[in-house]
Amino acid sequence: MRLDELLEEIPFYNVDVSIKDIVIASVDMDSRKVIPNSLFVCISGYTQDGHDYVEQAVANGASAIVAERPIKANVPVIVVSDTARVLAMLAVRFYGYPTKALPLIGVTGTNGKTTVTYLLETIFNKDHKKTGVIGTIQMKIGDDTFPVNNTTPDSLNLQRSFRHMLEHDVEQAIMEVSSHALDMGRVYGCDFDVAIFTNLSQDHLDYHKDIDDYLRAKSLLFAQLGNTYAKHQPKFAVLNEDDPASTVLKRSTAQPVLTYSCKKDADVMATDIKLDAGGTSFTLVTPIGSISINSKLIGMFNVYNMLAASTAAIAKQVPLATIKEALDSITGVNGRFEPVDEKQNYAVIVDYAHTPDSLENVLQTIKEFAERKVYVVVGCGGDRDRTKRPLMAGIALQYADRAIFTSDNPRTEDPAKILDDMTKGLSVSKDNYEVISDRKEAIQFAVEQAEENDIILIAGKGHETYQQIGHVKHDFDDREVARNAIRKKGI
Repeated sequence: MRLDELLEEIPFYNVDVSIKDIVIASVDMDSRKVIPNSLFVCISGYTQDGHDYVEQAVANGASAIVAERPIKANVPVIVVSDTARVLAMLAVRFYGYPTKALPLIGVTGTNGKTTVTYLLETIFNKDHKKTGVIGTIQMKIGDDTFPVNNTTPDSLNLQRSFRHMLEHDVEQAIMEVSSHALDMGRVYGCDFDVAIFTNLSQDHLDYHKDIDDYLRAKSLLFAQLGNTYAKHQPKFAVLNEDDPASTVLKRSTAQPVLTYSCKKDADVMATDIKLDAGGTSFTLVTPIGSISINSKLIGMFNVYNMLAASTAAIAKQVPLATIKEALDSITGVNGRFEPVDEKQNYAVIVDYAHTPDSLENVLQTIKEFAERKVYVVVGCGGDRDRTKRPLMAGIALQYADRAIFTSDNPRTEDPAKILDDMTKGLSVSKDNYEVISDRKEAIQFAVEQAEENDIILIAGKGHETYQQIGHVKHDFDDREVARNAIRKKGI
């Protein structure tokens, strides 16, 4: 693509030399990935500033630079006021406006995003549609998987991924949309058809100044559904009627709203709910009829996840029978209430619960079918919201018979300081908990203590296969560590 054609997407910019004959083969924001004839866009991040890497980008073959200030370079420098915003506009143009042709569902909320995306993947696959999924665990295109660095990729990689999906005949894209991504503009240029809200509880207050700011960021997804209506491309906001935050989100969107609920009148409801250790059953009541669901997923939080996915599927005109077939067939999601089964006589469950609300949900569910003691192994991430640390510890002790507080991903914080933040306000006897900083030792301790019919919950990391200490990610998988500890115990 010619550079002057690419820049037609940008309303105002300054450049002092001719760019008429420059052809762009790639758009990049990482100077290390620049190839000959690239357009390098300088992005200012938390720790690095792309403006400092212009020389490297040019040495690697950049034909032009987009920057927020004049920079000396032997290639044209296009100066704009906001390179992050411009990057999204350039990415959409360069990759041919992919979500104009690719139906797109976005899922936001504190908890449940990953599960809802994978439920939707199963539903659309049962409806004979090829899917693409982007989220916390990975990116999937059909059966192929690709690693991701963030829940929601940056705008450039996101648009590149959507183009890749189109080239591989994806018929429905589904993605998790984090509050960070919304606030930073990573999803600028995405043409969403359906936006789903799961719930709102405390998280990410290291980034957002308070819970209201966190909700404001979430509301951007619904505002970005657009302000006009098109019969050929209907849009919907799917909201959890049982969460008070939905009141704000309803006011944030101009599009039709579909609500779901377990407690109130809503467009889609779950009635006659029955929960046990083997799964969940309920009647799915919808505007197009009612149908019984018998799912292997466990817990009330998964009822809400299934309602959210079902409501979005109904908005996309998926038949009820197909929704039932999908919900009845899915056995679980990687790292979400995932059992570690080595035929031992006690249960070990690994879950991604890393917020007070999600930890409480999972422990409440376990308590509903626990026959004997419940153990929980849990920590809190470093360089993240410190205010939730004592809340997590308090919830662990409220529901579990014994808590083992340990490291999560300490990052650049001292693990001992994180654990002190968790435990210093506890009013219960230390007989109810242990502090074992080494996560492997903490899991092994819990397994060693467990007796017949006890339940161990290992919370916080779920699907993750690493532990980040400092700036280094070390191989670590809760499931494998637990499996080895069970085998070593021999029961």
